[in-house]
Amino acid sequence: MAEITPAQRRVAVSALFFVAGLCFASWASRIPDIRLKLGLSEGELGQLLLALPVGSMLALPVAGWLVHNHGSRAVVLLATCLYALFLPLLGWAPGFWSLAGSLVLFGFAGNLLNISVNTQAIGVQQAYGKPIMASFHGLWSLAGFLGGALGTLFIRWQQPPLWHFLLVMVLGLLLTVLAHQRTLPQDTGAEAGGPSLRRPEPYLLRIGLIAFCGMLCEGCMFDWSGVYFQKVVRPDATLVTAGYVACMSTMALGRFISDYFTHRLGTNLMLQISSALITVGLVTAVVWPAFVPSVVGFLLVGFGIASVTPLAYSAAGQSTTVSPGVALAMVSTIGYFGFLLGPPLIGFVAEISSLRVSFALVAGLGAAIGVLAALPSPTRKPAKQLA
Repeated sequence: MAEITPAQRRVAVSALFFVAGLCFASWASRIPDIRLKLGLSEGELGQLLLALPVGSMLALPVAGWLVHNHGSRAVVLLATCLYALFLPLLGWAPGFWSLAGSLVLFGFAGNLLNISVNTQAIGVQQAYGKPIMASFHGLWSLAGFLGGALGTLFIRWQQPPLWHFLLVMVLGLLLTVLAHQRTLPQDTGAEAGGPSLRRPEPYLLRIGLIAFCGMLCEGCMFDWSGVYFQKVVRPDATLVTAGYVACMSTMALGRFISDYFTHRLGTNLMLQISSALITVGLVTAVVWPAFVPSVVGFLLVGFGIASVTPLAYSAAGQSTTVSPGVALAMVSTIGYFGFLLGPPLIGFVAEISSLRVSFALVAGLGAAIGVLAALPSPTRKPAKQLA
């Protein structure tokens, strides 16, 4: 049998990122329908969305132990299959508590997949000898765009979420089976041991806070963009997912071109531009919540959040006190809290005030990215790096 090349490994791992993004986007695109089906208020939806981070936090120590003892290849196969299999439970759930339990399982499988597939990505990147992490996240975003578009079609066809999720489950399992044999059979170095629990140094903490704000904005757009259009913009029912699809399309495009602009503008300036795009886009949608301005605003937000996480991961590798793998684990762990806790926070704020106030709050956190990037810190690597 011919030796599997690094390019084939890259395609295989990219396929698993694609499955992860497709499953998550399928759920996110149907949140407005599921909210209506169960008759949930914004506050109740916010409470329900807490189930997802609960499952994810439960998976954190388990995922690290499994990857360390059994390798990421076995874990990523298990996690991807579970993630796809648990998705239809979200469409089937007949009530609040059954959906909450299903979200715990979905969140558990999602974080298991997040840790194992990023371990695979680190190994493939090392084989290439150059940064390619943004392309993996770009495939996740592309899957998010396609998942949102598929959700729009199923809404137009008046099909319930369950049938939508069953189709995505089959596609996900098929891609997983095809890709698995070409994933990395062994992990490289100590990075396979999972996230480190040690306290990060100030430099990594600042990068982690940038990732936190970026992922919080990202998570809120995933979970609440459809509800915002449904409750605030109020377009035709078939256009409720337009904001979600707009954001995901520019986010996917932005991740494929961000390396080009970062090389020319530098990390700090790129983060500040991203921050401005997020802030301006959300303020536009909040101040002028008509259909066209809101879509334009969400397009800007997508471009803004596209590069924040990859840039934070790249900057983490410049730490002089821990290895790049450990630094990446610290930053991604801090950032992931923003991705998971942001959507429930939006629900709670919306219950107290309104969705427009909630999105204004997210705009403020988007602005914080630029402030954090502009803060001075000890010089590490000059020119185009966060320093």
